[in-house]
Amino acid sequence: MASPPSSPPFGAAPEAGRDRRRDVGFWLFLAHLATVWGIAVSNVFHGLTLLWLGHAWWRRRPRRPRWRWRRVRPLIVPLALYVLLLWLAIALSREPRVSFGHFGEVLTVSTLPLALVLVRGAGAARRVVDVLIGVELLLAVFGIVQYYFTDYGAMDRRIPGPFSHYQTFAGVLMIGALLILARLVTGQRWRRPGLWLAFGLVFWTLMLTLTRGPWLALGLVTAGFLLIYARRVALAAALAVIAGLLLAPAEWRQRASSIGDLSDPSSYDRLCMVEAGLYMIGERPLFGLGPGMVRERYPIYRHPTAPRYTVSHLHNTFLHLAAERGLLALATYLWLMAASLRLAWRGLRRAGGLGGPDADLWLGTILVLAAFNVAGLFEANWRDTEVQRLVLFVLALPLCLRPSSASPPPPARPT
Repeated sequence: MASPPSSPPFGAAPEAGRDRRRDVGFWLFLAHLATVWGIAVSNVFHGLTLLWLGHAWWRRRPRRPRWRWRRVRPLIVPLALYVLLLWLAIALSREPRVSFGHFGEVLTVSTLPLALVLVRGAGAARRVVDVLIGVELLLAVFGIVQYYFTDYGAMDRRIPGPFSHYQTFAGVLMIGALLILARLVTGQRWRRPGLWLAFGLVFWTLMLTLTRGPWLALGLVTAGFLLIYARRVALAAALAVIAGLLLAPAEWRQRASSIGDLSDPSSYDRLCMVEAGLYMIGERPLFGLGPGMVRERYPIYRHPTAPRYTVSHLHNTFLHLAAERGLLALATYLWLMAASLRLAWRGLRRAGGLGGPDADLWLGTILVLAAFNVAGLFEANWRDTEVQRLVLFVLALPLCLRPSSASPPPPARPT
């Protein structure tokens, strides 16, 4: 005699079949990701998702399902420690009133647990990624129009898309390019011309932003993937890149060559920030100066020859986190990233590699997180809410894809 199914995890419907109330939460969550191009709109949907979840949880209180702790522990533990250390960094800040303005990040990082609750199974995860790729395509078209039909495009007026800054636009485009690339190289999807067109548009727009960090991150991660999985085409890809650089506009070649040029003012300024950041960490290594204090205290630690007198961040995610929140907070950030990468890598192997089911989602997680952290060496992209929100979903994706043994079985069809 078959044993009765165990109670579903938190967020799953207690009844078999489709739970329309849960669908509302899913679509609200999806809307808050799909509207990151307008952060105010995204925040509204984010707030509605939290309110809906609280309401749904309260209505089901007589039969509240259990939270499957063992399932979510790999990501929830480092995230909870990260939030705790954020509170401590605010409380112990050099200027707590200034740092308290960063308390809102607690709501931002709730995107990750919301994904674990509302995006359950490969079908739901794929639907989210499909919508995000569609949004990326629209953003790419918007950026191309902005470049060719407005006064944007020059080095001093780089295209920001619908965002407030070109770095944000480039970070979002990089995520989209890698999600599409993961789809192209898995299964037989490389035969689909529509995917190649989407990748080409997003990639071209990313190049038009003239942002070196995402360029380098996309290139290094793609090269690493080719060397591991497709060595036969690695040489052809390298020759294609060289040919592309030779045929590219002079401004692109100049930007690419300036990456390792220490005489470039921007590159030298970043070196000065590294020195200042190390002094900040040395002064308060455990809990940092406090969120928001880099902007306030940078002139104290600034190198005399630094091109800029004040900066809002240190152009390095790891250095910025350690300077403002301490080495413990940096450790929890690295723990969170490593945990998700490990889950994605194990999931990809268990699914049968690149030819397995949902391989594009497993691989997309690996590529996006790797590139995001490589780009974080040149830009404090974790503090960029629009980009952070998408990365938080990608961090949760491996657990969203893992089938839950506690999920209720589908309803039996009448015979």
